[in-house]
Amino acid sequence: MLTRAQGTALCVGAVLGTGVISMPALAAQVAGPASLLAWLALILLSAPLAWTFAALGARHPDGGGVSTYVRLAFGPRAAAAVGWCFYFAVPLGAPPAAAFAGGYVADVTGGGRTAVVGTFLFVMAVVVTMNWFGLQISGRVQLYLAAALATLLVVTVVAALPHARWSNLTPFAPHGWAGVGAAAAILVWGFAGWEAVSSLSADYRDPRRDVPRATAAAVLVVGVLYLAVAAASVLVLGPAVGDSPAPLADLLAVGIGGPVRAVTAVVAVLLTIGAVNAYLAGASRLGVALARDGALPARPVGTPRRSLAVVTAGSIVSVALPISLHTAMLLVTGCFTLVYVLGTAAALKLLPPGWSRRGAGLAFVATLGLLVLNGPPALLSLVVAGGAVAYASRRTSPKISSPSSSNAGSIAPKPSTNPVESLP
Repeated sequence: MLTRAQGTALCVGAVLGTGVISMPALAAQVAGPASLLAWLALILLSAPLAWTFAALGARHPDGGGVSTYVRLAFGPRAAAAVGWCFYFAVPLGAPPAAAFAGGYVADVTGGGRTAVVGTFLFVMAVVVTMNWFGLQISGRVQLYLAAALATLLVVTVVAALPHARWSNLTPFAPHGWAGVGAAAAILVWGFAGWEAVSSLSADYRDPRRDVPRATAAAVLVVGVLYLAVAAASVLVLGPAVGDSPAPLADLLAVGIGGPVRAVTAVVAVLLTIGAVNAYLAGASRLGVALARDGALPARPVGTPRRSLAVVTAGSIVSVALPISLHTAMLLVTGCFTLVYVLGTAAALKLLPPGWSRRGAGLAFVATLGLLVLNGPPALLSLVVAGGAVAYASRRTSPKISSPSSSNAGSIAPKPSTNPVESLP
């Protein structure tokens, strides 16, 4: 069972993770200092979005996460579409996530592409090992990683701020105001993660109490740290931030000096381990839930370990695909954004009247806009969703677990979430 602290750490790791080591540079590259407006907009959006998934997770704790909520609201075909979009986006997103850390490693070693691929293989080996032995182990490790991450970011920002220059804010929008929208589409990557940890809601000791509290704490931590690092990057590094392969290392070098790049490379790898760990943990349980509901074949993904093996194999295949980092990111964020759109739409139907439903309405409108901003790469999400609907249509009815496996307080069937009980 997850403690509230471990749940908070998993949320922070899933959302903050690779975004904080890469997104400031990528956003500034397309929007300049005006990228700070995109950061602020995404931070404000993340609060109702995170709270919506927390409210759903507290009321319907299940390993299917957003897929379960959509099934309860709109039926098995829509649920299959959501489940596939998330499940197949995770292996496509793992190589870009590791590539950000690999950039830091290559910056220190000069290893180029070899260093990036080596970093990816190392990250996957560590994460798969942690998840193979159960969520309790990976949750405890995540708690330590989140604490180390927060400490490093605070030290980096505090040390670098004396070197900030207001003149670095001009010109404020060198690429026009359209650049803010382009930056927001990229930054969706940095704020993806709230849907990943919703698949872990059934693993909390007391989902109704712990899920909302862990999420609220994570929203506060993520918002403060993201905005602080983004503002420091723009104010301290100036125009150079858009061309930096390792902006966090550059900030620490300016603030402290000395051989800090090796330290930030290690930290970048640890951050990536934390992010990939949260996603693989959620995906391994989502695969089980999709198999239980008839949205995926049970033989390859019917247990957490089998599901983990499928996601891992997909990640290894994805690293060899001939697509650029930027394109891979947009493909993944397109899938995640469609998950958000359908998940928040389900919340409008499932949540009782009040602040939670109002927040879900705000999140629905905002994520719909983000899907449009994502542009042509969002079409992949529609292709994946179409494949899921076609597969689900071949099934006469979804599998329903026995009443004994249902979680109290949830009308969704609940798979076994104990990896030891679900060994292949």
